[in-house]
Amino acid sequence: VSMRRMRRELVLLQADGDAPTFVEAVGRQTEQVRSLRGEVDDLSALLARTRTELADAIRHVSVVRYDAFGDMGGRLSFSAAMLDDGGDGLVLTAIHGRSETRSYIKGVKAGQSDASLSPEEQQAITFALRGAAS
Repeated sequence: VSMRRMRRELVLLQADGDAPTFVEAVGRQTEQVRSLRGEVDDLSALLARTRTELADAIRHVSVVRYDAFGDMGGRLSFSAAMLDDGGDGLVLTAIHGRSETRSYIKGVKAGQSDASLSPEEQQAITFALRGAAS
């Protein structure tokens, strides 16, 4: 009885014809799993690098249009904030007058600037940062 049981189990482990043995099949699957784990580790490292690089990219932009002078219409002046995930970047302002347009750029670090900001510039930064939080 014991020999019969062992023969049945041996038949399960042996291959039929060109088919691989059970041990060979398990070995091949184990190697494939090992290979896939290596690929997942590589992709995880790539994803971490991509997230780090993306955090430094200018991704949060806001534009505020307004009339810089009371006698001018059309909201031709604007302040545009362009920031990364840390709130670093710049705010660009163009003030449109009757005879000229002046442009200013101010650096922004963590949502603040060393230069004094107009209410419109501050509003553009706030809107851009609000977009960064969502």
